[in-house]
Amino acid sequence: MRRADRNGTAGEREVGRAGDARLLHRPATANSYPTRWVWSRLDVACLGVFDRPHSTPVIVDHGAYLARSQDVRSGVFRAELAARVSEGIYRDRTARAEPRRGDLLYSREGTYFGIAAEVPPGMQVCLGQRMVLIRPNPEIVDFRFLRHWLNSPTMSAHIQGYRDGSVAERLNLPTIRALPVAIPPHREQRAIAHILGTLDDKIELNRRMNETLETMARALFKSWFVDFDPVRAKAEGRDPGLPKPVAGLFPDSFEDSELGERPKGWHVGAVSDEFDLTMGQSPPGETYNESGEGVPFYQGRADFGFRYPTRRVYCTAATRFAAPGDALITVRAPVGDINMAREVCAVGRGVAAARHKTASRSYSFQHVSPLHSRVEVNERDSAALAALRDTLLPKLLSGEIRLKDVERQVDAVL
Repeated sequence: MRRADRNGTAGEREVGRAGDARLLHRPATANSYPTRWVWSRLDVACLGVFDRPHSTPVIVDHGAYLARSQDVRSGVFRAELAARVSEGIYRDRTARAEPRRGDLLYSREGTYFGIAAEVPPGMQVCLGQRMVLIRPNPEIVDFRFLRHWLNSPTMSAHIQGYRDGSVAERLNLPTIRALPVAIPPHREQRAIAHILGTLDDKIELNRRMNETLETMARALFKSWFVDFDPVRAKAEGRDPGLPKPVAGLFPDSFEDSELGERPKGWHVGAVSDEFDLTMGQSPPGETYNESGEGVPFYQGRADFGFRYPTRRVYCTAATRFAAPGDALITVRAPVGDINMAREVCAVGRGVAAARHKTASRSYSFQHVSPLHSRVEVNERDSAALAALRDTLLPKLLSGEIRLKDVERQVDAVL
């Protein structure tokens, strides 16, 4: 039995686990998938799709992790950014289903809705607001394959027709349970998940390496330019522990200033003395697009990634720009988040661009050049891997290319 659904695609009746007839709305691209792949509703391919308690949990300093939509925006659960809850709240929020390895965290509402991430092994995680838990049936679908399917361009386009929030984007639970899944044979599922997972693992490794380098750079900057440790060591007749050319850049005594003691010969200035500032301004709304026309446009914190902003929106009528290497600073709530421009980009009224007049961009961004350079290499590497993954993902998930050809290509890249 078939009928047209509200997205203009055909719906099919499919028998669920209990023998009841359930309507299956295939995506518009369904006919491009191999005939050996089986279409199923998400709830038929899973052991359960679980909601969370409709309450706002109390956040604590230590305890189980609370998964929110912003913690899964990259398709990986970012535990280092996640909030924590008490053991009691964890038990309450996992009473229906305790997240475990093989489950997926899925964001149903907000800026980052429609994104799936795996539950990390050996970690206590409960659902925050705007999240649901998906428990795949391993006899039907591999959870790693399902994560890639839910994050695919096919599903991203499909769920746009089911948003029901006027302010925040939102998917209701019946819609999520009825999402279509194209299921290849198990061997193909595992091969596809392995190929895409290998690229994801390398991207995640680069991200973690960059976070370590970032921590080192911040500590080094604080030691040199906030605590003045090399100057103090030289003033006290101690070895500052730096190579001679670097140690020679620091004075060996302090002098008084209106801000307290400062290294001798260093001066106090205003931001406007040292930086060229560009305050953002938002062009008319009809000049924005998500198709890549114009220049990348950054409005505030939602666009900020780890080191460089994430391209989401473009603008064809921008008037305020940042150059590569400029520090980007949020000037509307929340104020003070920092990022760096990797290319010419437009800045909206929620962002200001700062360019140091004489020093390196690393100094402007409060970093040290050698560490910054390594971070940049890793970022470029990850961007190339992400581009390859995003190119392969729809082709693999539609059976368009042969698995062995892709495996050789990925092996060559890595």
